[in-house]
Amino acid sequence: MMWGWSGWSWWGWALMSLSMIAFWGLVIWGIVALFRRPGDRWPGGGSPEQSDPERILAERFAKGEIDEEEYNQRLQALRSANGRPVDLSSKP
Repeated sequence: MMWGWSGWSWWGWALMSLSMIAFWGLVIWGIVALFRRPGDRWPGGGSPEQSDPERILAERFAKGEIDEEEYNQRLQALRSANGRPVDLSSKP
């Protein structure tokens, strides 16, 4: 007989449930961390160092590294290579 033992109350069950979720979350996180390389990114999330080519071109034009004619030529080449329609009426 178990005298004085009235079972777990609601907080006991809640604590046990949260502990189990935390345990399995840490196990899954550990497995993923073991198999990922340090420089890997998740799919769809590019690194901040990699900018859009058109943005880089616009920055070079804004800094004065290239003139307007070269900017338009390179922008047209970029947009035709990406399959976008070429519309150079919009300026950066």
